[in-house]
Amino acid sequence: MIKIAYPTYQPKIKEQNGKEYIFDEFRKRWILLTPEEWVRQNFLQYLTRVKKYPAALIAVEKLIKLGELNKRFDIVVYDSHTKPWMIIECKEMNVPLDNKVLEQVLRYNIILQVPYLVVTNGSYCMAWLAEGNAAKEIPALPQH
Repeated sequence: MIKIAYPTYQPKIKEQNGKEYIFDEFRKRWILLTPEEWVRQNFLQYLTRVKKYPAALIAVEKLIKLGELNKRFDIVVYDSHTKPWMIIECKEMNVPLDNKVLEQVLRYNIILQVPYLVVTNGSYCMAWLAEGNAAKEIPALPQH
């Protein structure tokens, strides 16, 4: 597992009708602040500020078709040719990073065919290099 060292981050948060919202800089709108959204927003900061992934090559909560099903991935990072390069699945902090979470991201990869798969629960993340039908765990997120 990879321990995440988050950068200092002061998100824009507002309360409306008794609910908290966080401003998503990537989607340019206010999003209901759920435990999973908190992880997603902080991980996006980690990707751009610590790992120096270009924000312009990151997509958040995009729709994909998985057979007849419509699914939304949490984060996709594209390469410099705008080809999907990494899928990131975010879970709230109390969700264990187990095979069930890996299987979910592997299903998304049937469509996107990226080389890197990542799952995070905010405290830790796990990363794999997808090679054909297999995925080999890697000790750190790759450089972009």
